[in-house]
Amino acid sequence: MANVQAQTLTPRQKGLAACGCLMAQGDMPRLKQGIRQALDAGVTIKELKEAFSQLYAYTGFPRSLNALGMLGEVLRDRQPHWQEGKPWTRPAVWDNAQQSYELGTKVQTQLTGQPFDYTFCPQDDYYLKSHLFGDIFAGDQLTPADREIVTVAALSGLNGVAPQLAAHKKGAVNMGNSQELVDELCRWLCEEGYILSTTWPKGEENPYGQFFIGKSYLADVGGGVMNVTFEPRCRNNWHIHHKQVQVLICVAGRGWYQEWGKAPQVMTPGTVVAIPAEVKHWHGAAKDSWFQHLTYHRDVQEGASNEWLEPVTDETYDSLPTSDETR
Repeated sequence: MANVQAQTLTPRQKGLAACGCLMAQGDMPRLKQGIRQALDAGVTIKELKEAFSQLYAYTGFPRSLNALGMLGEVLRDRQPHWQEGKPWTRPAVWDNAQQSYELGTKVQTQLTGQPFDYTFCPQDDYYLKSHLFGDIFAGDQLTPADREIVTVAALSGLNGVAPQLAAHKKGAVNMGNSQELVDELCRWLCEEGYILSTTWPKGEENPYGQFFIGKSYLADVGGGVMNVTFEPRCRNNWHIHHKQVQVLICVAGRGWYQEWGKAPQVMTPGTVVAIPAEVKHWHGAAKDSWFQHLTYHRDVQEGASNEWLEPVTDETYDSLPTSDETR
């Protein structure tokens, strides 16, 4: 019965979620690709405008406007199969503050499952009811269920908003999504590398960053083991470990390992690579995913050292397949 009742994310919902998450992170290069994929998957142009507009209330006007600007840039190369969507109409409640407040109160009550009054700060209480859940939710391009998918995805891409994310996961169910769908959404965002969900510490910015293209982080987890976190597209230079074996264990996201003269190897959680001494190699994140691996050395001999070499060129890196193509 559980399998019969379970829902599955549609390509359209995945497109909305990806765009919401990437907009929240301010990742414009990946958002450009995400917008194209969303339009290919059936998300309409007006639905994306509505999603990016709504999210200003969660991510701020700068990121909302940047996302809308990127949408405009993508549309300069508009494809015939991309849909405009239904005509936009001005919500009637925009002309009646009392009606907007009443609508927002009703929507907020449904989303939270009970009446909610933020008496600690009457200003925010009014903004939430009248503007966010009134004015914004009055638009008809997205359903309430769609809006919560977009919101959960966006909050998943932000740091320091755990209470709001937890509330909106419940709210997504109250607004018409199944619990199975919401759970699948959160798993999908992690599995596809839109967010980094891990129990391993991210650490501080990597002090060896001069040997990396892109941003990485380093955390000492004890016992001679280091945790390295790579942002999407980040990779280290070609290098050699002299008189020692390096071991890599992928714990989150998706990445690559390549030895000189050999085909690259995909790394996903659970992948273990033992790199022989004196072998020239590199490792790093996939183009569209965070990547995190543990690393330590064994069979360390006297005089062991690490030799950093030339960067992995964009030509070499960009020739690697995307996550979808490696499956």
